[in-house]
Amino acid sequence: MKYENAQNILPNDILHQLQQYVDGTYLYIPKKDNNKKSWGQDSGVKLELAKRNNDIFQKFLAGTSVKELASNYYLTENSIRRIIRECKESTR
Repeated sequence: MKYENAQNILPNDILHQLQQYVDGTYLYIPKKDNNKKSWGQDSGVKLELAKRNNDIFQKFLAGTSVKELASNYYLTENSIRRIIRECKESTR
């Protein structure tokens, strides 16, 4: 998130109105609903995690133990079990 000085962006009348509510504090202005993106959409992280989780599931189906998967992917055994459970549910 990039901070901008309101004096450099907003007209004076709007700036003075805002100062009546939030004088000298930071103010977050959310994006419009039609401009919002889902988590990981821009960075590709969501897609990478889906691929990683699918790889984990396929290795589990091929016989790799939960303990070994946890060690290989630097995750807890509970996280591996959760990933396996979610992959099973999504294939139904």
